[in-house]
Amino acid sequence: MRAPALCLLSCLILCGPVCALPDMTPDALLRDHLWRQLIAKPKGERPVMGLVLSAGSLRAAAHVGVISVLENADFPIDVVAGTSMGAIVGALYASGKSVKRLRELAASLKVSSGSNLNSFSLLRLLLFDKLLSSKNVEKFVREEIGDITFDELKKPFACVAMDLYSGEGIIFRNGELAPAVRASMNLPGVFAPVEYRHRYLVDGGVVDFIPIDAARLLGADWVLASITESDYTYAKPKNVFQSLEQVIDIRGSLLSREQKKDANFLIEPAVGDIGFSDAKRANETVDRGVVAASKKVTAAKESLLLFSLDSLMKDYLQKGSDRGR
Repeated sequence: MRAPALCLLSCLILCGPVCALPDMTPDALLRDHLWRQLIAKPKGERPVMGLVLSAGSLRAAAHVGVISVLENADFPIDVVAGTSMGAIVGALYASGKSVKRLRELAASLKVSSGSNLNSFSLLRLLLFDKLLSSKNVEKFVREEIGDITFDELKKPFACVAMDLYSGEGIIFRNGELAPAVRASMNLPGVFAPVEYRHRYLVDGGVVDFIPIDAARLLGADWVLASITESDYTYAKPKNVFQSLEQVIDIRGSLLSREQKKDANFLIEPAVGDIGFSDAKRANETVDRGVVAASKKVTAAKESLLLFSLDSLMKDYLQKGSDRGR
């Protein structure tokens, strides 16, 4: 932490008891104490934290690993926004699904030669020719979460789709959940456009790879973005589908370069070598999310604490005032 911040935090730490391991460094001691102070505050008395989940096809399974680390670190995730596959992960999480359940769904990613559309393998939702209508994505969401609206979610949530005619990014944050999520991950060239709310909609990742603006609309003050970009240089397309995948990945990377600047903190799992259809690597992808988030969780805490200094300082001033009476 920077020296001025340390001076302020040293003052703040005097305002209450400290419970920490004896071998903790002074910096870790300060951080631990202030972190517990921060997360104990109700939402209205601290900055609103937004979690943003990028597009990224099956690479977005890494978001599950990121979420698991943030939850273990007691991050106060107040609002969630997602695009494309990030919209599915985000909707499931915002509905109250546990990390364990999210991992189970990721583990269900497997290649199957069967055509039983009643088995909601996420891979079938994306790849099989008979899913040229993306209605089974919507059906999957209804089966997992229920026929609910955005307002019925446990956490405020938003997802993004693109209007095929205007090229405009459409942010959904109210109304029916399932059709909005379906529209958000409605891959152009794979699925027919979704007609919804008098628009023809396709995958939001084409226009908003990292939906930070959507999180801001939900009230997020501080945004952590989990980004699952492709390293599209690692392999050469061998068929039409892979060529389409390459185009989408390049577009996502170009958008990502600019959008990253708008986040307060980034976690970028190393999943660039994982292809659109590498379902057998789903668990590995989740684990890479865990690794990336574990390496950066301390820095993320410090970033949020520094952003929250005004809120923490109010406590210090209030306690000082109370003692002076």
